[in-house]
Amino acid sequence: MTLRVRELERQERRVLGALRCVDAATLATIATPLRVEMAGARVQRNRSGLYVIVQADALAAHEGAFDAPPAEPAPGSITDLEARIADPGGTYLPRRIALALPRDPDPAHAAASGSLFRAIEVPLYPAAIAPTGINWAVLRVTVREQASGDALGGALLIARSNGTVLGRALSDWRGEALLGVAGVPVTTWSDDPDAVVVTELQAQLEAVFDPADGTRTPIDDVRAGRSPAVLPGVDPDRLEAQRETLPRATLGIALAAARTQSLSLSLALP
Repeated sequence: MTLRVRELERQERRVLGALRCVDAATLATIATPLRVEMAGARVQRNRSGLYVIVQADALAAHEGAFDAPPAEPAPGSITDLEARIADPGGTYLPRRIALALPRDPDPAHAAASGSLFRAIEVPLYPAAIAPTGINWAVLRVTVREQASGDALGGALLIARSNGTVLGRALSDWRGEALLGVAGVPVTTWSDDPDAVVVTELQAQLEAVFDPADGTRTPIDDVRAGRSPAVLPGVDPDRLEAQRETLPRATLGIALAAARTQSLSLSLALP
């Protein structure tokens, strides 16, 4: 007996990459739906909470090539793509991330950071109203312009101890940032020969700001609740990579488990 099958419809789709959005402090996957947009591309959220790039104008030839992707363009050669991520619930601040496509489709390279088989991990930074964990060292930081007192939105905050990054945060349009450091020990060994253990961890807090990308809001507008027309949504990876060339300020701090501190940093802008 011959069985005849008539194909009524076929759906074929090539995946070009995926984003996994994580909490910057805990690195846990963010389960609540986010808004992810890319100019010239289409992104869909799957059941695993990944944001999958299913179409990109720059990779139109890839859409119909299912047995093997085209050899050109080379993996990672398209670097002008950018995703914008926002949390409708307001727990996390919006941010941007630069993407390099196409991802490497070779299964032998699945462990590499640029592999198609690995989602791109995107840390999202908490808003000032976000909850914090038990025993976290919590920094509530205000970032201002030195001369005018204007609030600086989109500033990157980095906490370091002995060269190790302990945590990062972004400031909102009011210049307010929440930086939570998880895992600070209640007691730790001391470098002081007169003290065996200490309850504080000495660290340095740095603020980095790009005047061309962040927002600057007069303090009177902040007090009145008048936000700028466009809220800050910077690329923190770019800010950190270019920190040596951007306005920045540093402050020595002492971190302790379960301690909340309110701090202020002022930056001199050109």
